[in-house]
This record gives sequence, C-alpha cells and structure tokens, in this order.
Amino acid sequence: MSQQQPRRPKPDHSRDQEPIKYSDVFSVTGELASKPIAPQDAAAMQSAETRVLGQTRKSGPAAVMESAAAANERAGLVRHDQANVTGDEGVTVTKTNAGSEAWITEAVEGQVVGQYIQPEVPAVNNPSVTPDPITIGEALETAALSAADKAVELSDVAAIQAAERRATGINETLPGGVAAEAQCAATRNARTMRFEDKTTLSDVLSDATTMLPRDKAVTPEDADRVVASELRNNPYMSTAPGGVAASMAAAARLNQNSTT
Repeated sequence: MSQQQPRRPKPDHSRDQEPIKYSDVFSVTGELASKPIAPQDAAAMQSAETRVLGQTRKSGPAAVMESAAAANERAGLVRHDQANVTGDEGVTVTKTNAGSEAWITEAVEGQVVGQYIQPEVPAVNNPSVTPDPITIGEALETAALSAADKAVELSDVAAIQAAERRATGINETLPGGVAAEAQCAATRNARTMRFEDKTTLSDVLSDATTMLPRDKAVTPEDADRVVASELRNNPYMSTAPGGVAASMAAAARLNQNSTT
C-alpha cells in the first residue's frame, strides 16, 4: 500500500489549470471523484468535526479540504460561497463506541475519507498514576502482538517515531533505536515484492522496552500525538487495527482508568 500523504498542492494561478478535486486528495470514486473541493465543502467538514470532536483535527480531512479549497479559490477556480457537496450525506462525522474504543468516521457524500480511533481518555487534574502503569515501550510491544503480521509501512514509522520521542524527550530519531529500525524496515519493505518476505511490526517492536533509553507511562497526550502521526502518514487517514496508535490509545485509557 502506498503511504503517500494526501497532497496539498501549491496553487498555480494560470487560468487553464485544473482545480484540486476530491480524487486528488482522497480515495474516492464516482461522481464525487471529479468534483472540485470548494470553500463551503471545507467549512461544512470543519463544522462537523468541531461538533463531534470538539475541535478541527490537525491534518484531518477538514484541514486537507481547507487547504485544497483555499488553493482553488486563490486560483480563481471556485467561488468563496461555492458548495459542491450538499444534502444529508454532504459531509458527515460520526462517532461509534465499540467496546472500550471510539471510532471516528468522516465521509463526503457517503464515501469514507477518514477513519481512526480517538483516545477516550478524560483529562484529570491529578497526574499521578498507579505503581504499575503501562509504559510507551510496553504499548509498542503490545502492538507487536496485536498486529504481529502487519508489514511495517511509513505510517507505522511515523507513529513509532512519535512514541519514541514522547518516551525519551528527545526530538529526533535515535541511531540504532526502535524508530530507526522501523524506518529501515519500511525502506526494505517498499522494495520487497512478496508479503512473506516483508518485515513486520512483530519483528521491529518485540523488544521495544529494551531499545528505549528512557521510558514513561503512556498519557492521553502521548496517545493523541501518536494517533495524529499515524493518521498524517496514511493516505486513507485511518489507523491500523491493533497497531501502534491503537495500542497507545488503549494504554492511555487503561492508565487513566486505574487512577479513577
């Protein structure tokens, strides 16, 4: 699977240029694919995200649509008051509780443009945790079990890098660390044709705790940063079931619940 991010093209002000369409930034088909992204479409998605999530998600579908719509408007290809998707299924953001997880699904005209897990962890004033909280290293090792056969891709690398930086407090990829190993694995996988020859999350993360020079208990902020990193680097704006982001979100939730 390609892990190229949704593109945010710079506007070309020539009048004969093509507008940025939905198929240019999302995996959509049919009539929607050929529609230019308009300012009022982006505004509607921003409103829907805010209503359901309490905010517009950084690098989420609304942010991508806003960037594309602004480029189209600056190029004179759409009007500021233009809306190309309307009706009950124009834009929707839904939140579905599945057991202890909350799944967020964002759609345009019924076609999914983003799906991910939102950490359901309320903020508290007392940051103290129980004597045995789940650490970031342990959460990564959980992903090695729950998504053991998943081939390492760029979205996994981004999530692991974010987790490593949150654990160590060092804002760079550590030579020889778990994130560096994940990056090498993703590079090898991109050149490997047979699935059975690809390096998996199990191969990379099974010893994560020993590969982190420093570790810490997973907090809601850690989980949210990792979820955002995985989403930004997945062209379908989704998190992998049982993967790094999902395991971090679950660990943050369990740590929080143990203090209440």
